[in-house]
This record gives sequence, C-alpha cells and structure tokens, in this order.
Amino acid sequence: MYGQETVTGKITDKDKVPLPGVSIQVKGTDKGTSSDFDGNYTIEAPTKDAVLVFSYVGFKNEEVLVGNQKVINITMSDDLEQLGEVVVVGYGTQRKEAITGSVASLASDELKEVPSPNVSQALQGRVVGVELSQTSSKPGAAMQIRIRGTRSLTANNDPLIVLDGIPFFGSIGDINPNDIKSLDILKDASATAIYGSRGANGVILITTTKGYKGQTAKFTYNSYVGLKTLFARYPMMNGPEFVKLRAYAGMFTQNGEDEYDDVNTDWQDLLYSNALLTSHDFGVSGGGEKGSYNFGSGYYREESVLPGQDYQRYSLRGTVNQEIGVFKFGITTNNNYSVSNGNNLGLYTTLSTTPIANPYNEDGSLKDIVKLSADNQYVYTKERIEGLGDKWIDRTRAFGTYNNLYGEVEIPGVEGLSYRTNIGLNLRVSNSGSYTGEGVFSSEPTTLSRASVGNSFLTHWVLENLLTYDRTFAKKHHFNVVGLYSAEERQYNSTYTSATDIPSDAFQFYNLGQAQGEITVNPDYQGYYKSGLMSYMARIMYDYDNKYMFSATWRNDGSSRLASGHEWHSYPAVSAGWNVTSENFMKDIKVINQLKFRVGYGETSNQSVDPYATLGRLTSRPYNFGDDYVTGLYVTTLPNPNLGWEYSTTWNYGVDFGLFDNRLSGTIEYYVTNTKDLLLGVNLPSTSGVSSYTGNVGATENKGIEFSLKGVIVETDDFTWDAGINIYANKNKIVSLASGQDRDESNWWFVGHSINSIYDYKYEGLWQEGDPYLDILEPGGNVGMIKVKYTGGYDDDGVPLRQVNADDRQIMNVDPDFQGGFNTRATYKNFDLSLVGAFKSGGLLISTLYSSAGYLNMLSGRRNNVDVDYWTEDNTNAKYPKPGGIENSNNPKYGSTLGYFDASYVKIRAITLGYNFNQQFIKDVGIDNCRLYFTVQNPFVLFSPYYKESGMDPETNSYGDENQAVASYKERFLVIGTNTPSNRNFLLGLNLTF
Repeated sequence: MYGQETVTGKITDKDKVPLPGVSIQVKGTDKGTSSDFDGNYTIEAPTKDAVLVFSYVGFKNEEVLVGNQKVINITMSDDLEQLGEVVVVGYGTQRKEAITGSVASLASDELKEVPSPNVSQALQGRVVGVELSQTSSKPGAAMQIRIRGTRSLTANNDPLIVLDGIPFFGSIGDINPNDIKSLDILKDASATAIYGSRGANGVILITTTKGYKGQTAKFTYNSYVGLKTLFARYPMMNGPEFVKLRAYAGMFTQNGEDEYDDVNTDWQDLLYSNALLTSHDFGVSGGGEKGSYNFGSGYYREESVLPGQDYQRYSLRGTVNQEIGVFKFGITTNNNYSVSNGNNLGLYTTLSTTPIANPYNEDGSLKDIVKLSADNQYVYTKERIEGLGDKWIDRTRAFGTYNNLYGEVEIPGVEGLSYRTNIGLNLRVSNSGSYTGEGVFSSEPTTLSRASVGNSFLTHWVLENLLTYDRTFAKKHHFNVVGLYSAEERQYNSTYTSATDIPSDAFQFYNLGQAQGEITVNPDYQGYYKSGLMSYMARIMYDYDNKYMFSATWRNDGSSRLASGHEWHSYPAVSAGWNVTSENFMKDIKVINQLKFRVGYGETSNQSVDPYATLGRLTSRPYNFGDDYVTGLYVTTLPNPNLGWEYSTTWNYGVDFGLFDNRLSGTIEYYVTNTKDLLLGVNLPSTSGVSSYTGNVGATENKGIEFSLKGVIVETDDFTWDAGINIYANKNKIVSLASGQDRDESNWWFVGHSINSIYDYKYEGLWQEGDPYLDILEPGGNVGMIKVKYTGGYDDDGVPLRQVNADDRQIMNVDPDFQGGFNTRATYKNFDLSLVGAFKSGGLLISTLYSSAGYLNMLSGRRNNVDVDYWTEDNTNAKYPKPGGIENSNNPKYGSTLGYFDASYVKIRAITLGYNFNQQFIKDVGIDNCRLYFTVQNPFVLFSPYYKESGMDPETNSYGDENQAVASYKERFLVIGTNTPSNRNFLLGLNLTF
C-alpha cells in the first residue's frame, strides 16, 4: 500500500528564474500549497496516482503524475494568450496585438505608483489622449476626465465608466483603487460603439481583482500613512507691504478700529496646519478546481490643512465565481460609504482680511470680528473653527452598493457558442446637511442661525443578454461574434430644505421643523427623473493568421429622454488592422518585432440631456392676487417635440511598433471627430417671453494626434531601468451655431474657434508717461493703468480713430498646444525607484486670485492684496497697474486681464523609493511578499510662469463659477480660485502578501 509521501521541488520559468507564489494543488482535492520566494515548495501526496496541478498567472497550467517521484522540478511555459496582453474591449477580451481600435491599458502596479484615494488621480499623465484636470483641491475630490477633448457644448462630455462589465453610475471616488486589477480605456468610435450612446465620450473599463482556480488562499494587506503639508501659501501682502500699498493708493488711509500700521498678522498661518492621511486595505483570494473567490475591505481617511475639513471612505467588496458542468455563474459586489466634512469652508475672508488687523483682545482672547477701514471681517482661525462645537457642521454622507450577477452556459453541440446574462443592481443614496450658528462666519454678530438638509436617492438596474461564438478554424481563422440585447433604467430624486433661526445649536440640521424663522422648500432645488435605455448590438471580430484583423459593430439604441418618434438611432463602426511583422518578408528584419497599421471609422451618438427636456419647463413664482398669496407658473423653456440624438463620426488611424526585442515600443495615432445636431440650449429673444429651448443645432470638430513610447533602457540580473512618455495634442472648434450665427457672445462660443474660448480684452502692458494716445484710447485714464489691445482703425497719421470699447475684446483659446506625461522606474536588487510626472505646454490658465473676479487684486487698500509688482513713478516696468488708479467695479479697469497666465508646466507628481524584503526571517513567518516604500507627492513644479510669479501650484482647483467673489467665468472653465490650498504629501507604505 502506498503511504503518504512528501514531494518537494523547485519551480522556474524558461530562463531558470524562480517563480514565487505558484499554486500547487492535488487535483480533485482541497489540499494545496504555494511556492516560496525561491520557487521551492513542499506538499504531501496521498497516493502514487495523485496528480499535482501547477498554476500561475501568465503561464500555462502544468499537471504531473506523482508516481514514485519525491522531487518534482517544474519549468513553466509562457501562456502566450495571457502574455499577449489581453485587453478588455467590452463584452469580451482580445489580444493586444489583434486590437484594431484605439485602446489604452494600465495594470494595477502602474496605477499604484501614485498612491491615491481616487483612480482618476492615479491616471493623471499616464494615458495618452486622456486629460484629467483638478476640479477641487478638497479631500476626496475627483477629477474631470476628458477623453480626446470636448465634443458637446452643453450635453455631458464625461466618459462612461464600466465596472466589471456593467455600466457604473456612481461616483468614480466610490471605487477603491486597491481593488483594481486593470484599467482599459476605449478612445475611438470603432472601440466605443459597442456601448452605444453611453460611450460617446469614451469608455473606461475597470476590472477588479478576483481569485483564480486552483489558487491556495492568499492574504494581502496594503497600507500607507502620510503627512500633508502646504505646497504653497496664497501670495498675499504682509503688514509693511500692505501699509505701503494703502498709502500709495491714497484711498482707504483711515485705519479701521482694529487696524494698526505696526501689526503684521499672518492670517493663513493662524488657519493652516499639517494634516494626516491613511489608507488600509485587506483582502483574501483563492480558489478550488471549479471556482474562485476574492473578498476585501478598505478604509481611507484624508484630513485637510484647513480645520474641520476631511474625507473618509469605507469599502467592502466580494467576488465569487463557480463552475458546475457547462454552467458558470458568479457575483461581484462593491460597497462604499463615505463621509465628507467641512466642504463649505473657503479662503476668501482669510485672504482678504488686512494683515494690519489685530485678531486678539487685550486679554489674549480671539475677537469674533475685526473692523477694517471699510469692512468688517469674521475672524477665521484654526482655534476658532475647532472651538465652534455644535455651532457649525457641514457634512455629506453617501452610500453606494454596486452589484453584478452573471450566469453563463456553453451551448451543447455547438463548440464555441455560449450564452451569458448580466444583471446589474445599483443603489446610491446621499445625505447632506449644514448648520451655521448665530453670527458664525458672518461680519454681523446677530446674523440668524441657518441650516439646510439635502437628500438624493438613485437606483439603477441593467439587464444584458449576450450570445457569443468564439472559434478558430484551420488554425488561422479566428472568429469572435457577439450579439446583445440590453435594457436599463435609472431613477433619481432629490430634496432640499433650508431654514433660519434654529432655536438651539444642538439641533444643528436634524430638526428643521423646530426653526423659528423661515422654512424654505425651493422648487428649483427639488428633483426627480426616470429614464431608460434599450439596446441591440452585434459585433464580429476576425483575425487571419495574426496578420489581418477586422472588426465590425452595429448598435441600435432607444432613449426615453428624446422626443417621440426620435428615440431610436442605429450606427455602425468598422476597423481593420494589418500586422506587418507576421508577413514572410519581415522575418529577416530582426530589429522590428512589431509593426501594425490600424484604421477605424465609427458613428456614435449622445443623448445626455436632462430627462423631460423635450417637454419644456415651468417655473413657479409667488405673487399677490387680491388679498391672497398664491403661486403661479410661467414658461421658461419651450418644449421641443423634435429633439433627437447628437451625432458624432470618427476616423482613427494608428501605428503600433516594437523594436529591439520589444525593448522599445510605442503607438502613433491621428483622429478626427465631427459632431452635429448638438444638444444645445438655444437662447431666445426677450420679446418671445421665453428664455430658451433645447434643440439639435450646431456642429463641432475635434481632432488630434497622440504619441506614446516606452522602453527598457537597461536590463541586467541586478539592475533594470525602464521609462515611458506620452504626448498628445487635441484641437476642437465650433463649426456652426444656431440659426447660422457665427458667434454667441453670452456663452463665449464662436464659429471657427475652440469651445473653450475666453472673450475678453487682451493685456498689452501699462500706459507710461508720454504715450501719445492715452487720452484718445482711454479718455480720463491715468498713467500706470492697464493698456489693452486696440483693434479699431487709424487715420493717415496713425492716430486711433476711437477710444477702446467692447469691440476690442479678443477671442482667446484656453486649450494647451500639447500635453502629456512621463514615468520611469529603476530597480537594483531589492530596491526600486520610480518617478511619475505630467506636463502641459501653452494655453491659458485662469487665476481669479489675480483677476477682478477674485477681489483680491483691487490695488486700493480696502482689503488685503495679492503681493504683486505694481506700477509707481519709481517702478515703471511693473506688470500690475498703479494703485488707486481708474476703477471698474472696485477693481482696476480691465482687471480681468490680470488673471490670464501661460498654462505651461512640468510637474513631478510622485517619487517612490521601495525595498522588497526576501530575507529568511520573512519566509519563516509565512510572508510571501513584503515591500516597504516611501512616496513624496507633488514635490516639484518646473517651467511654469504661474509658479514662477506666485509660488503656487499651477493646477486648477475650482470650476469657473465658484470660489471667487464674482462668478464671472463659465462653469466649463477650470480656474484657480480661493479653494483649499494645494498640498505636498509624504507617505510611508507597506505591501504584504502571505
């Protein structure tokens, strides 16, 4: 009788490199183990007939009969299908070398080079053609994502996010980056058409981590803790500088009650403090012969340098997959609960309070309000805010659960044919509440307390039925055919209520019914909609001998958001590829390992308008009707029974190449997208009695070129060094507008110019003593005031014919000339060092700090001023105008022109130094992998005109209509406003596998 024997061995790859973490399973049992750091393993074999199964990601499974062997060494072979970089392309996967559309991919290890709470932050600068812009610098904020630019004027330009195969309608911040296995981005219409109208702006496919069949239980723990510090303070004047400015301006020379020329208060210093951030993520995964599982949980907390402002996120996930005969089924659940505090904190009061104001009483206590020359300001300090207790709260809590279920069966009797159904059940609820006690944050101590509550509830379900046929004939003809029918529905409602004069601070926002003041339920702040989408799709992908590739997609969508008779639209997409290196005539050219040409054409459409836009809109207004107080309704937006789809067509041309044994590889692409029948709110003349209607008018063009390159620079046994860079340029323009007009000045839209165009005067310097045309161009103006570009005519002597007026405003493009990112990584034995950066060249950066919109560069001495080089008789080469000069709305005339800067920069986003422990004591305690790393985020900015002048981060931090005294910019523009300061973070992290 055969007794139980101990079998040992070593597992290596074809180059004899040991493979740690290989799963070894006794076939048909739950008994298993895994290889250690050196590829060694030990397992008990119950019988001679036992079969050992060796499995490892990226390699073919090996099965070995034990027999009389006590030592079994295994050399594992590459799984070419896996190593061929399998890319998720939507409703299936495809080898990267067979891709014909424009698809970019990132693996989890690349994303983790920039530890972040949000995958959008980790993506910045990493994917060519994908622009990620900061919309807020508050903790937990997501970024604006634009794939190949902006197409639509008022419809949604955000990409579709697909999580584990199901469209995702939560916030991208709900997805824990530690859960992500891979990320694939579909950029052109031939790739995105499979998702129909939802993919009009590109598609981001997120695949989360799962277990593998035959994998013994593996535990992971990923964590980091860090310190947040200021990247830079807002560059405001100190006491002596402000006293000098006020004296020179001669406008507010009488100090306020709390102002003294010998005081020098640093208000930012009294408010900011270093903050902490931490992340912990634990997971377990494994599998048996017929199934796999993965479960995990995560916690993230990020404090702000502002007191009372922070963000927390709790996440819980799980995946189970199981096979029973010809059936496969599984479930994936991602759950998230987040809490944001203090998001209503701003910096305007802190920055505008004069530095010569004394915040302390004689006994050393803080004043509530300081009285300035012409204003009273609330005293914002860390001590004050932290001491408010129940007098202030601003909190948003959100819960999301995103659940995907699937079942799949292989159709008997037809090889390669399978049916699959996907069910997505999603829910997201949000509760926001704020309370501000009497006099808090107000310049008047008797300002009534106020509170508000907002709630939103979103449900979404999707049902997809897929029929897939995947076969290879005669070893050369590979077909993949997919047919789809899907239906989905989204329902949303929101409420908002506000009240004043809350009787007790303890109530905060939890019982507005007790308010002794006015309780307001504004109909403009309540919302409800229900919308659905039904779709049919067919796609065929064909590959002949890895030489010629072809893909064709047909999709038909029906949207409930559009007018009756216009709900349905069909559109095709086709693409083809030629893998030149598979041709016989290329076999002797050893230097070229890959050369593939691609071309694709596709049509997509956009239905991203508000539901019920076809029905028009009524607005309520209360009024007196005799002795009664009643509410009336009037039309503000006309209905449109002909509202239909917004259409886009795209041509994409690409070349993929690999040289020198694929140590150098890259991609070049060029694309042109034309969009017509734009979904646009059309303004109507006031004589119509109605302000606007939503229609299909206008057209845009979007084109660009992309280039990415990565290479292995050095590769030895002990040292490796690789690097990558991507550069892209995108240009959009408006081709036509409503009713044949060539400009819409109210929205800053101009035919032939970028969607992102500013319409304003152009700064050309300052008027100097002796300039001959000052009195003509600027009657009543003064030396030292801003000189703007004049576009009028001249007489025969070169004298201007008129003064500067509104006709001299210029159309200025905000978009950069080109942008991109770069990364590099070097390893030496157990050490690794990586760097990730991003850059931008050209374009305009809007800083409301310097412009008249921010009321912080008034140069009058009324409030504190940005520290600028202003004009005086002894300093005539200055950039900024003479203090106390001619004004417009309390700002220097043409003060808006001072807020435009060259947007160029080179930014190092993260530098990471890591060490991988493989000492014996690590193995002895059962740890498979142990890595310790240190990361500094946002350490350097180079070649930035804005950074050179202000010392501040040149990345935007606000939408165009927020965080400024006067919202004078359109929301679509991203600006630098008085938001939470930018940070420089220092992180210490640990990755464990055991």
